[in-house]
Amino acid sequence: MAVREVSVVRLDEKKSKFYAHLYEIDTVDDVLEVRQIHDRLYKKAAHHCYAMVCGNVTDSRADGEVGSPGRALAEVMERNNLGSHVLMVSRIFGGIKLGPAGVARAFREAGAGAVAEYQKTRKKL
Repeated sequence: MAVREVSVVRLDEKKSKFYAHLYEIDTVDDVLEVRQIHDRLYKKAAHHCYAMVCGNVTDSRADGEVGSPGRALAEVMERNNLGSHVLMVSRIFGGIKLGPAGVARAFREAGAGAVAEYQKTRKKL
């Protein structure tokens, strides 16, 4: 099975747009496919940050963004006991700097929104 998108949300914060997607994955290498998807979907995005859990492997990346957003996304995944998933958030900069704390908060909120959306749809099934 290839990657499967299970939820998407958008968060607007001071003119920046944060697109959070949660994917189910089978292998660690699926992260590369998810990154390619985001490169195509969000060509204007300066950063594609993510957290991934697959088996006993965990990883998170900030992609050069300030505020350790990869770690913030990893905390969201850990808090929700997600395994075999990638939580990727792409940011399109809106011209207003958020600062490290604001960036981390926005990525965390966007990621938590995607996870909450996923959990809502799972309860309906």
